[in-house]
Amino acid sequence: MGVDDVPMDDKAKRMRDLLSSFYSPDPSSPSKTPNASSRFATLDTINTTTFDVDQYMNLLVQKSNLEGLLQRHVDMAAEIKNLDTDLQMLVYENYNKFVSATDAIKRMKNNIVGMETSMEQLLEKIMSVQSRSDGVNTSLFEKREHIEKLHRTRNLLRKVQFIYDLPATLAKCIKSEAYADAVKYYIGAMPIFKIYGDSSFLDCKRASEEAIAIIIKALQGKVFSDSESIQARAEAVMLLKQLDFPVNNLKEQLFEKLEQFLVDLHLEYKEIRYASSGLGGIPVSASSSSHEASIREFAEAVRAYRVIFPDSEQQLFRLAKELATKHFEATKQHIKKQVSSTDLVAMLRVIWTDVLLMDEVLPEAGLRDFTFEAAHDAIKQYVACTFSHLLLDISDALVKVHDNQKGVIEEEYPLQSALETSKKALVQGSMGALLDSRRLLDENLEVLSSLTDLIIEWVQEGFQDFFRKLNDHFFMLSGKKYSANQDLTFGEGMQGDKVLPELVLLLAQLSVFIEKNAITRVTEEISSFSGGGTRGYENSSAFIPAEICRIFRSAGEELLQHYISLKTQKILIVLKKRFTTPNWVKHKEPREVHMFVDLLLQELDTILNEVKQILPEGLQPKHRRTDSNGSTTSSRSNPLRDDRLVRSNTQKARSQLLESHLAKLFKQKMEIFTKVEHTQESVITTIIKLFLKSLQEFVRLQTFNRSGFQQIQLDIHFLKTTLKDTAEDEAAVDFLLDEVIVAAAERCLDPIPLEPAILDRLTQAKLAKNSDQSSTSL
Repeated sequence: MGVDDVPMDDKAKRMRDLLSSFYSPDPSSPSKTPNASSRFATLDTINTTTFDVDQYMNLLVQKSNLEGLLQRHVDMAAEIKNLDTDLQMLVYENYNKFVSATDAIKRMKNNIVGMETSMEQLLEKIMSVQSRSDGVNTSLFEKREHIEKLHRTRNLLRKVQFIYDLPATLAKCIKSEAYADAVKYYIGAMPIFKIYGDSSFLDCKRASEEAIAIIIKALQGKVFSDSESIQARAEAVMLLKQLDFPVNNLKEQLFEKLEQFLVDLHLEYKEIRYASSGLGGIPVSASSSSHEASIREFAEAVRAYRVIFPDSEQQLFRLAKELATKHFEATKQHIKKQVSSTDLVAMLRVIWTDVLLMDEVLPEAGLRDFTFEAAHDAIKQYVACTFSHLLLDISDALVKVHDNQKGVIEEEYPLQSALETSKKALVQGSMGALLDSRRLLDENLEVLSSLTDLIIEWVQEGFQDFFRKLNDHFFMLSGKKYSANQDLTFGEGMQGDKVLPELVLLLAQLSVFIEKNAITRVTEEISSFSGGGTRGYENSSAFIPAEICRIFRSAGEELLQHYISLKTQKILIVLKKRFTTPNWVKHKEPREVHMFVDLLLQELDTILNEVKQILPEGLQPKHRRTDSNGSTTSSRSNPLRDDRLVRSNTQKARSQLLESHLAKLFKQKMEIFTKVEHTQESVITTIIKLFLKSLQEFVRLQTFNRSGFQQIQLDIHFLKTTLKDTAEDEAAVDFLLDEVIVAAAERCLDPIPLEPAILDRLTQAKLAKNSDQSSTSL
């Protein structure tokens, strides 16, 4: 017995070794080579057949001390006793087994005695039965042959009778329209007609063929009948194929029927789509059930067509994809017309139901993947169209400014109304876009569940792109930016019109609102909206609020500056006309304030009315003249100016001008132009400063006589009276007005001013005249 690899206890190992040594045919043949044993000698080799006494003792002496050797001696003596006992028990057990085997052999020998006699008797009986069976078969052979012949004759007679009755049977089938049974009977008779159709059964064959011709025409009529169901037509095609009728033409025509059925189904689908939106007046449950029944009928027709024409799978795949394509084409058309998310989900649900029905019939067509790709494009288009319509809504709100300017809409506060409408359109439109997108995510629809992360990303990208386009649209409306690729739907009807300054002011304030309010609210909503995405809002770079805020902060400042520039340019036209038309060297003595001052004040009133509708009031108090830096010591202070103006000598007046120039070199410089804030006072003051500075430059380009200089003095004195409560920085305005008087004096040939009493009298007369005109107009 070889060494076993199964682990066992010591007693089992000893029993195995004992049995191996007792039953071993060649005890001298070791299982391992001596070299291998000597190489790997251990104290456990005492139980192997290659045990070496000398080697074992040497190893034991080397590894054990005296106490160990004595203990080993005691253990070995005990093991020897145990082995002797085990060996004795083993011998007893084997002896009992040998005795039992001997008894069994004896019993078998006794039982076999007499069996040969029984076998011989059995063989004789079998031979007797066989001989009697052969005798019975011989006596019945002729009768059996006769019976089989009669049976064959009977079957032949039945067939003949069937052939003779076939024309009448086919006629009955035609009358009852049991065309399937008729074809089955005729096909069963075909083998006989092929052999005997030209001789014995010629008449039956001709009558049957005439009946079959009628059946073929009836089946063809079924195939092309619109009143028949698709399944009935498919069954007719199957029967024609069994009759070996060429069905290729029928195949093409039946496929055309399927295509036409798809076209009709598509028209019905559009009605259902409108019904789901509550626009068609059709009960939604009834229309959807009708549509589902039509799709099921179409699917069953496709299934039958595939069974009838197995080689037409590719055509059917194309037809199934065309169904999904037409569905999504209709969906995209509705998306372009601005459809709600509820209606969009209803459309997708109808599409997905139809796709599942078709997928059961054509699982190899890959309709699911095709639908996922088409839904990907449709949802992306829906998100993009949502923001496009939002841009249109804001643009429509801004159109009111143009309509009011043209007199189409008359409102008391048109700019304020347009601003509030634009804010409402922006905020509600943004919240509506997020709400629609959230509805898409909340729907338990497989085709939408696979696009969850993409929808979140598209919404974020949509807002980023929307605000960028909105910024570009603002600049396009303001006339500061023109794009050849600008969408013509934005601001439609405004092209060719002049840029309205009030529209620019509205856009500037709307930019401020977007930066400070709208972006914050949209960011909060997007943050909660994006919580379900795998990427999350914080890790997403699609929507960057800081960048949008920076864009609109810059846009607000630039548009406000553009508004001021437009208003200033309009005032400059009045100033240019005023100073280039008359001959200032031959100017007549002034009798009243010139009318151009009225035009300037009217324009300022218009500006003030516009900014009051849109811009908030400033928080800082007005900058009075006594608060202005260096105003009390300025060379244009009232005592010095009055002293200079009352001089009657021309030479002294010119000397005084020289002194004023020298004084300017030693006075602290006044800050005239500061940063423009989005407040009423800041905008008005900036425009006044600009047009006064421009007025000074126009004065410096002219040469005045005494009367011309006095006219300028009178106009400026009137402006000082009327502008003192309008400008925020009164000190700077007074400074600029004084600069205009000084510039006029420098360009005057005889700079002798009017007396203060005359100035006051003419100014009061002008104020009284304006007051009378105002009361008359009211």
